[in-house]
Amino acid sequence: MLATSLALASLPVSSDQQRLISFGPRVTGVLFLCLNSSTCSQVSFVTVLDPPSKSAIMATLADSFLADLEDLSDEEILDEEVAEAAEEAADADEEMAEVPILKFDDLDSVAKLQKSQRFHDIMKKVDEAMANGTESSSKGLVAEDDPEYQLIVECNALSVDIDNEITIIHNFIRDKYRAKFPELESLVLHPIDYSRLVKQIGNEMDLTLVDLEGLLPSATIMVVSVTASTTSGKPLSEENLQKTIEACDRALALDEAKKKVLEFVESRMGYIAPNLSAVVGSTVAAKLMGVAGGLAALSKMPACNVQILGAKKKNLAGFSTATALPHTGFVFHTEIVQSTPPPLRMKACRLVAGKSTLAARVDFTRGDLSAKIGQELREDIRKKIEKWQEPPPPKQPKPLPVPDSDPKKKRGGRRLRKMKERGWIRRGLWNAWAGWQWQVASVDRSK
Repeated sequence: MLATSLALASLPVSSDQQRLISFGPRVTGVLFLCLNSSTCSQVSFVTVLDPPSKSAIMATLADSFLADLEDLSDEEILDEEVAEAAEEAADADEEMAEVPILKFDDLDSVAKLQKSQRFHDIMKKVDEAMANGTESSSKGLVAEDDPEYQLIVECNALSVDIDNEITIIHNFIRDKYRAKFPELESLVLHPIDYSRLVKQIGNEMDLTLVDLEGLLPSATIMVVSVTASTTSGKPLSEENLQKTIEACDRALALDEAKKKVLEFVESRMGYIAPNLSAVVGSTVAAKLMGVAGGLAALSKMPACNVQILGAKKKNLAGFSTATALPHTGFVFHTEIVQSTPPPLRMKACRLVAGKSTLAARVDFTRGDLSAKIGQELREDIRKKIEKWQEPPPPKQPKPLPVPDSDPKKKRGGRRLRKMKERGWIRRGLWNAWAGWQWQVASVDRSK
């Protein structure tokens, strides 16, 4: 047997640790560690009973390093549910935005929803139902085979299809208008705002001659106007301009149809989702169901995803982010959140999102049709928000010290209690030992 010493690099191990490494069936080594820090130790030498091969040493060290890295990675996992949900939503938006550029001029070949029979049938039923009022819903019918219930489910599915159709048309408009104003698509991200702006600008190169008031915020209008003055785009041909304007009209018409569908669903929210309506209001409840794709899909979502439903991707165009509100969707604009003081609104938004998820699950299972659970959840939200706004309790008056008294030498606290416990144990053992010695001595004297 030949003893060999190997100088190794720093190896992450815990303190006071000696690691036993097996390089093979006949090779064993013991690592004696010299501690340098709390996270890393320096190996001074390894005593090996049999010279191992180089490949065996490297393979074993690699396994050791991988095991240590796995331990470190487990400790570094961060629980940021809302941020992860926002990133997933942003990735989904980017995937929808990355629809392949339409290389043809016929929009009807890809945007077929508006001319489909299903679209016209549902919109006709919605018009008839809104004209007839709330007769069926006032009867308390809650069966899933009820025609009005089925119409509400179809409306929720249609609102999702309308969003997808608007995304396709938005990509068509961007493809056509990119030759005229390529920077506009990065300044105005929302499809409907982009369509309104393109329709208003048209082929005009000087935006000072175009009235954009009311279409966008003032800061965004200023950035768009300044960028348009330095753009490298050229006016569109009459044919391309006409197709672009028609696509804008189609996107705006779909948006109006979606508003009508949501208005109908909102008028029936007390019938299909009474508890959710009691928590966030019928308007926000209809929007949440429309974006989620129905009550069933909404009831399966975690609260962190419900919180960001309806959030818009914003481009600050270089302005301050102090007023930006990330992770804010429809829930943030509810009446109960907006009535909360600004420093507590995000906290209230998370609370309302959690309660809304519970209410949606109750409505999906048809557990309570009287909205009693929803009212209790809303009252719970109100009490918690009021509790957050309460001032801290006043400090209790501290009695004055006794005059002309020396400071006491007594101590208190967990550390002293531990010391006393150890002292009591020692005293108890000492008393037991002393008593045993006294008994032994008494026996010896009696002999």
